[in-house]
Amino acid sequence: MSISSAMNAGVSGLAANSSRLGTISDNIANASTYGYKRVETEFASMVVGQGSGLYTAGGVRTSTQRVITQDGAPVTTSHPLDLAMTGRGMLPVTTLADVNSGEDPTLLMTRTGSFRPDANGLLRTEGGLVLMGWPTAADGTMPLVPRDSSAALVPILIESNRPVGDPTSRITIGANLPATETADTATGDAIPVQVEYYGNLGNSEKLNVTFTPELTTPGGLSNSWLVEVRDTASANAVISTFRVEFDGSQALGGRIANVTALTGNAYDAAAGTIDLDVGGGEIELVIGVPGGASGLTQLASPFSPSNIGRNGSPAGQLVKVEIDAAGKVNATYDTGFIKTLYRIPVIDVSNPNGLEAAAGQAFKPSRESGSFFLWDAGSGPTGGIAAYAREASTTDIAQELTNLITTQRAYSSNAKIIQTVDEMLQETSNIKR
Repeated sequence: MSISSAMNAGVSGLAANSSRLGTISDNIANASTYGYKRVETEFASMVVGQGSGLYTAGGVRTSTQRVITQDGAPVTTSHPLDLAMTGRGMLPVTTLADVNSGEDPTLLMTRTGSFRPDANGLLRTEGGLVLMGWPTAADGTMPLVPRDSSAALVPILIESNRPVGDPTSRITIGANLPATETADTATGDAIPVQVEYYGNLGNSEKLNVTFTPELTTPGGLSNSWLVEVRDTASANAVISTFRVEFDGSQALGGRIANVTALTGNAYDAAAGTIDLDVGGGEIELVIGVPGGASGLTQLASPFSPSNIGRNGSPAGQLVKVEIDAAGKVNATYDTGFIKTLYRIPVIDVSNPNGLEAAAGQAFKPSRESGSFFLWDAGSGPTGGIAAYAREASTTDIAQELTNLITTQRAYSSNAKIIQTVDEMLQETSNIKR
């Protein structure tokens, strides 16, 4: 009967607008919540039956959807660990409860967060979302990891009170050796050079390098030098001896022609290096490639150690932690040493709007969202990671207030339908009297 179907349609209208009122209320309440994604209520008509006779009202039904693909405006902050995404993708997080349980943490994701080290050093938000990443070597490199699984991700731990050293692994010697010192009439005095490096414990050690000209060519220049390297960490023992011969041609005059290792490890001509076995490890000594313009040269000019350098630093205390656009968690120490601790990937799914919402503006994969993939930040379809920034709520207050007014009117109109149907049913009952 059409009159009863009208009653049902009115009731469904009340329920539908009640649902819409709930989403509007949530949107307005979270207008200032960083990372909040507004919820939309979609209305769809229900068709029960149509024909040439009486019309039967079907009413309306609703569905709600959180619009995750809509990005909020970036808001600049003053803290380096306030993070936001600059494009598609999300940051990997988990809950503090999962971390403390000792079991494999559940992977969640978020678009933004204000992360701070807690008492245990875990980088997390006030709401208990812990940032996750892949551990890396000091130079930011990392082994091959699965990209379709969170198995290699670990909670990011910042050890603020632990001093960290950076052992030296590479020393570069760039110097000009005086060509006239290889003449048979020269004095043949050795030229000493001392290079500082840092051991495994952050201690300072020295390499004592001597360049001795070989006076073997009567009436001319031998263009040959004997190089001896001693290490203070090895009781000043000789750890490498090699002969360097320089080119005397017009095209390559003054550049390395050949290097012959006499003791210690061999010379790598392709890289221009000799590996030194020092006390506590191995250091790569860079002297230059044959015919190259850098490294050791020999010209008729005084000795000039113009480019002697090394990596590494003594033990230092943590000063600050920053995260760059590529997701590298870089720790800066008071010695000037910068170490990459972790690399944060960016999570992407096929249908972001199908993600299931969790507390604290976090989301988790669902059947509707599809499987996830872990990208390097800024690669593939994903955006970069912005520090000193948060993502604002996607709520538009003006639009929500407009929706609130129309919802109120629609609710009142559906209530009026029910009231009218009730009056008509009363009239029908009165016919029998």
